[in-house]
Amino acid sequence: MIPRRLPLTGIGLYARSRALPLAVALLAGACAFAGWAAHRADDADPDPGWSASVVALTPLLAATLIGASLHAPSDELDRTAVRPWWPRRLVHLLALSALACTLLPLAVPGDGLGPAAVIRDLLGCVGVAAIAAVVVGARLSWLPAFCCVGAVLLASGGMRGRTVTVGVWPAQPGQEAGAWLAAAAVFVLGTALYAARGSRPEGPRL
Repeated sequence: MIPRRLPLTGIGLYARSRALPLAVALLAGACAFAGWAAHRADDADPDPGWSASVVALTPLLAATLIGASLHAPSDELDRTAVRPWWPRRLVHLLALSALACTLLPLAVPGDGLGPAAVIRDLLGCVGVAAIAAVVVGARLSWLPAFCCVGAVLLASGGMRGRTVTVGVWPAQPGQEAGAWLAAAAVFVLGTALYAARGSRPEGPRL
């Protein structure tokens, strides 16, 4: 006799519809790979400047996975649901962000910019991805974050000053208060927008 599967309701149904188990697995795998690559490269060729690239690019990878998980498979059902969806969307984004904040610092060497900068950059990149999911859709939410971090890494070398510290927060040391303020503001804005609006409806995949 084949046992029956109990129907999913509430959080379980939401998690399956957003493929959250897969997102968690991919996020954990990305953190493990980043940790392996970081320590392998650090042992093979220690470079003080290399740490900045790891701090900027590792949170970007995690943020793109979180942004992709914000896709809503049935926007019509979400808008016509009896219960509001914003608490589930809020828990969704905060839970994945908290998981990444726990795992990512383990993948970064203790010297250089350090784990504090990784957490800050992760929150900022997740905020950018969440805003992009609302504006352009979850499938392209990685693009603005990628462009933002890439532009900062290319332009921040010869730039100095307090205003610059806020503007190029992904490349700043972990103790810079202005960079923390900018990243936190982006994260709060992105989280609030996504919780209130959800991701932009998208057409079916070709």
